[in-house]
Amino acid sequence: MNVKNSFIIFLFIFASVSCSHKTWVVTHATSTKIALDSSTEAIADKNYESYLQPLKERVGAKMNVVIGQAAETMKGHGPESLLSNFSADVYKRTATVFLGEKVDIGIVNLGGLRTVVPAGNITVGKVFELMPFENELVILWLKGDKLDELLQYFASMGGEGVSGLRMVIDHGKATNITIDGKPLDKDKLYTIATNDYLAGGNDKMIQLAQHVKRVNTGIKVRDMLLDYIKNETRKGNKIQSKLDGRITISK
Repeated sequence: MNVKNSFIIFLFIFASVSCSHKTWVVTHATSTKIALDSSTEAIADKNYESYLQPLKERVGAKMNVVIGQAAETMKGHGPESLLSNFSADVYKRTATVFLGEKVDIGIVNLGGLRTVVPAGNITVGKVFELMPFENELVILWLKGDKLDELLQYFASMGGEGVSGLRMVIDHGKATNITIDGKPLDKDKLYTIATNDYLAGGNDKMIQLAQHVKRVNTGIKVRDMLLDYIKNETRKGNKIQSKLDGRITISK
């Protein structure tokens, strides 16, 4: 092997080693909890605080606007609750107006109701707290057998937010299921108002992703709630809900 060939081989080996990707492995990690409270004010960047202050004031002015009155405190919990009933009813009502024909059922997830709505003033900010996500109202067409499977899951979880149906939870099973006063028909197509997150089968509501048809309304759930509250206020009505036995637990 001559010197020239040896040099070429050396360059090839050097380039191969130099261009190889290094793999890094985390062998140890630590973390420190930093409380974001008054104790951190001493180390806050004052210039940045000054920059943010006018933005904070503008946002605060919009968030603090009162748009309605809650007749009583509404919380979300199973098997049914004032807040989940209210939300599911608004879903169903808004979808019915959008579609131009009656929607059978409204479904919301209790985990998606992120705050309590206290009695008294309802502000824009409170609705943002209740629905901090950019979810959209969607309408699904779901066959009755899949709806039955979904309601069985609801029963196993102790209930969810529903509108337009009634059921009894008996030892973790959904029984006596009726939609608009009629027994659930496993061969029928039902229209369901829900949000795009659940429509994708999330929160273990996999049956919703097995829909026959889907319509995206383009209506943000937060805007839907804001509009409903404002409209009721213009009519002179307080925002209220009721427990009507739509989901009960057998004793």
